[in-house]
Amino acid sequence: MDTAELTELGQQLRVDSVRASAAAGSGHPTSSMSAADLMAVLLAHHLRYDFDRPAHPGNDRFVLSKGHASPLLYSAYKAAGAIDDEELLTFRQLGSRLEGHPTPQRLPWVETATGSLGQGLPVGVGIALAGKRLDRTGYRVWVLCGDSEMAEGSVWEAAEHAGHEHLDNLTVIVDVNRLGQRGPTRHGHDLGAYARRFQAFGWHTIEIDGHDVDAVDRAYGEAASTLGQPTAILARTLKGKGVRSVEDREGMHGKPLPDADEAIEDLGGVRDLRVHVHEPTDARMLHSVPTAPLVLPSWEGEDREKGVATRDAYGKALAALGAAREDVVALDAEVSDSTRAEAFAKEHPDRFFECYIAEQQLVAAAVGLASRGWVPYASTFAAFLTRAHDFVRMAAVSGAGINLVGSHAGVAIGQDGPSQMGLEDLAMFRAVHGSTVLYPCDPHQTARLVGAMAGLDGVRYLRTSRGAYPVLYGPDEEFPVGGSKVLRSSDRDRLTIVAAGVTVHEALKAAEVLDGEGIAVRVIDLYSVKPVDVATLRRAAEETGLLLSVEDHHEQGGLGDAVLDAFLDGRPVPRLVRLAVRTMPGSASPAEQLHAAGIDAESIAASARLLVEQAIVP
Repeated sequence: MDTAELTELGQQLRVDSVRASAAAGSGHPTSSMSAADLMAVLLAHHLRYDFDRPAHPGNDRFVLSKGHASPLLYSAYKAAGAIDDEELLTFRQLGSRLEGHPTPQRLPWVETATGSLGQGLPVGVGIALAGKRLDRTGYRVWVLCGDSEMAEGSVWEAAEHAGHEHLDNLTVIVDVNRLGQRGPTRHGHDLGAYARRFQAFGWHTIEIDGHDVDAVDRAYGEAASTLGQPTAILARTLKGKGVRSVEDREGMHGKPLPDADEAIEDLGGVRDLRVHVHEPTDARMLHSVPTAPLVLPSWEGEDREKGVATRDAYGKALAALGAAREDVVALDAEVSDSTRAEAFAKEHPDRFFECYIAEQQLVAAAVGLASRGWVPYASTFAAFLTRAHDFVRMAAVSGAGINLVGSHAGVAIGQDGPSQMGLEDLAMFRAVHGSTVLYPCDPHQTARLVGAMAGLDGVRYLRTSRGAYPVLYGPDEEFPVGGSKVLRSSDRDRLTIVAAGVTVHEALKAAEVLDGEGIAVRVIDLYSVKPVDVATLRRAAEETGLLLSVEDHHEQGGLGDAVLDAFLDGRPVPRLVRLAVRTMPGSASPAEQLHAAGIDAESIAASARLLVEQAIVP
């Protein structure tokens, strides 16, 4: 397209954004209008994409970080012939694929769910890492950001990481339209303020008038020809561009235009231009991922006597999984020596990604890699994954298949104190839509679950422990997700102790003591916290009458609540007592911590005695 045609296409995208929002009675047309010329030039001249084959490995990848500008994205899809005008006008309606903020669950051309601002660039970095180091098909990653989201710390985690990795296949386009939701942005139209920040992280920067289509065209070409650096195109634009009643005016964010017909007239009327988007230059299609038999590690002899930390088992199992599956990748937040992910790094350095202490970027990169068909395992301390909760939440919205592993969980880590103790992680991950939450107590169990996670959907979380504990299971034992293991059972059981991870070992010690006192108790290893083994728990409740859950976690949202969920179908709820961490820990040895929290063997036995005594009082 020549200059006049590109300008016309930009106007069409504005008109269609106005029309879609007017039909819905809601939306963000003014935010769409500011970036229309930026989108028009990208679509017509620089994007390489086959809309009929969105999974084509040579396709460029476009991420709309300012997800509220979805009318612009859908208008671009219409211009490319991916959707028709009738569908465009179903925007935000029940059953429509064209949601208020785009998601890959509905549309195959969307790379990741956006709308929680500050996430598009971090995920784009993950996609660019896949392209640079794994896929190697030559595609480019284009991310369109708003200027308001430049205040998010996650953007600068991404900017530093992209600069460090020299991601010259990544271009971020910042729509600097000066206005946020409630008023002016921090830097207004000061493009230099943004340029200095990106330059400090090693980016090539280009400052342009975002409504000059020729300048935009040149900037995209310059970005594509820049080697060794990612490029940030900083485009000065006007919110509501082209409509006199709203252009560069405050108070119009997130609202359909007051008079859509008048606005369309201002913009020159409805158009129906069609764009032939260039097809990808790399014609190769995806090949099957080479796989080999999975040979998991095992622990016998001296290991069985000394005990093994589940974090050690995780590292060895992940390395073994990487040998069996070439689509498995690992990411670290500069703690791989503690999480034991370093075992994978040593054996498969080409598929290991160091994200440093930037947990938001860690999870975002995992989402980006997953969008390209890789199977990521991202690990850090359980406590620090809380920093990335919004990225985990949005990963679920995207339907992303990612594996997250939190080590050093609970008070059992000992002297480091509460800042390092993951005590909220089970609750956090159980609340995520479609998630799987696993908490092994033994190395063979850990290894099996690490392997199983690769074949699951959605967000998968594995909780590992710092200290070494006895080996309870053999290498051939099976641990289906959604299952549990009954470690002690008899027809004389007077209550059931339900535990997971560290507390399984404490429960077994307590059961041994109680057995010596003539009190038989059942012990369940509830390694699958979500989904939970409903059938086994209900059977235990029927046969023993009492359930005592024990967890190295806060009482809200963790193991105890998972047990309770098994009885929320309307039938009578059995007597359930929960032992959990209810106070703020300090520094102490692991044994002292467990005792102070009331979740060690002594405390479990004392609670069981009290429960059994109360149960037989008339």
